[in-house]
Order: sequence, then C-alpha cells, then structure tokens
Amino acid sequence: MQSSNRLLGDIARLASGAMTMAAGAKTELEQLIQQRVERFLSEKGWVAREEFDAVRSLAQRAREEQEKIHERLDHIEKKLSAKSGGKSRPTVSKAKTTKSSSRGKKS
Repeated sequence: MQSSNRLLGDIARLASGAMTMAAGAKTELEQLIQQRVERFLSEKGWVAREEFDAVRSLAQRAREEQEKIHERLDHIEKKLSAKSGGKSRPTVSKAKTTKSSSRGKKS
C-alpha cells in the first residue's frame, strides 16, 4: 500500500510540475505573439487604439474650439455691421472647406 501511495505522490508531483511548465509556456507564447503583432503593426504604420483615441479626442476639441471662434466672429461681424449702418465686409461662409492653394507650397 505504501508503494501505491508513493507512486500516486510521484504522479501528482509530475502532474503539478507539468502544469507549472505549461503555464509558463503559455505566458511566454502570449508575450511572443504580442511582440510580433506589435512589430507587424508598427511596420505597417498602424497605431495603437490608445494613440488613435487620444488624437481623435484632440481633433474633436480643436473642432469644438474652431466652432466657438466662428460663432464669436459672426457675432463681432454683426456688431460691426450694425455700427456701420449695414455696410460690412462679406462674411465667410461656414460651408467653405477648401484649403488655400498657397498652403504647402515652398517659395
């Protein structure tokens, strides 16, 4: 009976060691896959979700600020128009979205 218990104890230790080794291999494999995926994405010029969300948030705030500035400008132009008796400069249409042709060109 004692040899049977000893055999079962040895088997339990082997199984425990195998499980520990499998857990370590799983962790290593996950790290390797993550590194390869990150390298692939970096080579393709793709960004992480966190970076994308941060830039999108910045763009949204910039757009909101631009809209506020546009509203202030409209208000100022209306005030100036009222003071000058209706003779004012033409206002810039909000629908205008084209870029200036001189932008980006080097002199």
